[in-house]
Amino acid sequence: MSPEALAAGDPLLARAIAEVGPPDQRFTRPKGFTGLLRMIVEQQLSTRVAEVLWAKLEARVPDIHPAAFLALDDETLRACGFSRQKQVYGRALAEAVTAGALDFDRLETLDDDAAAAELVRLKGIGRWTAEIYLMGALGRADVFPADDLALQIGVQQLAGWETRPKPKQLLERAEAWRPHRSLAAEIIWRHYETKRRKGPASK
Repeated sequence: MSPEALAAGDPLLARAIAEVGPPDQRFTRPKGFTGLLRMIVEQQLSTRVAEVLWAKLEARVPDIHPAAFLALDDETLRACGFSRQKQVYGRALAEAVTAGALDFDRLETLDDDAAAAELVRLKGIGRWTAEIYLMGALGRADVFPADDLALQIGVQQLAGWETRPKPKQLLERAEAWRPHRSLAAEIIWRHYETKRRKGPASK
């Protein structure tokens, strides 16, 4: 389904596209260990900062795989922007893949809920990270990461709500977009990011 077709049946999405246009490309992320490790890096950071830190890691380890990551010492990881906590999370992920506790091929065969449950068993992988992986890396069509701050603020702005919605309220609103909630999220992200870059004058 196209963004315009989905928006045609919903005034909130229609407003988003009318104001900033549809997403110019689909949201994607690499699969496997590299993709999930990058999402750990991105946790609680702006996109720009995360890109800079990831580039530092790639400069030191051009081929990022579990064994190569586990070989990095604390000092090197700190230089790449890994806090103590993210060092623990990254190593836990690398060890799980190495030990076979996380099988990315098997993950692709699971439905959305089962795949998310498999991922959140890992240290440092919460619901948000799991859902972003399902959307971006596995291309799942009906995922809506309601814990995402940009989606919460974006829906608040588009709907004209006085307060930012809680995840439960956001999921209730997103029911109207099934089975294309991933696309709806991309439309809202596009609106939020465009308005944020333009600043207060665009509100």
